[in-house]
Amino acid sequence: MLESRNQIRFSSLAKTRVDGFVGGEALLKDISITGCRLEFSSAVAFNMTEKYRLVILPEKEAQIEEFELEAQPRWSRVQEDCFDIGFFILSSPKGRTFQRYVDYLAWRTGNR
Repeated sequence: MLESRNQIRFSSLAKTRVDGFVGGEALLKDISITGCRLEFSSAVAFNMTEKYRLVILPEKEAQIEEFELEAQPRWSRVQEDCFDIGFFILSSPKGRTFQRYVDYLAWRTGNR
């Protein structure tokens, strides 16, 4: 859990697909109602002014179906073994499923 933000971010084990990106899946490292961070195994070129559709595939233990988020990149960071990118969440067509997943993560970490 990351607490240096306006909204608490919860660690996640979900996989994520980014529409239009053919380099494979990313790992959803953390998420809140307003933003998320993805980790790729190598550097990826994102246009920071574009909106992207993220397809979130929650871990099986969550028992929550996949859902989509419309998000815009805010920052990126290249590290030795991975590439992180932070997104601001603009909308979620399946808002209830998205909220259930954040609630599940809060419950899992004991911050409900």
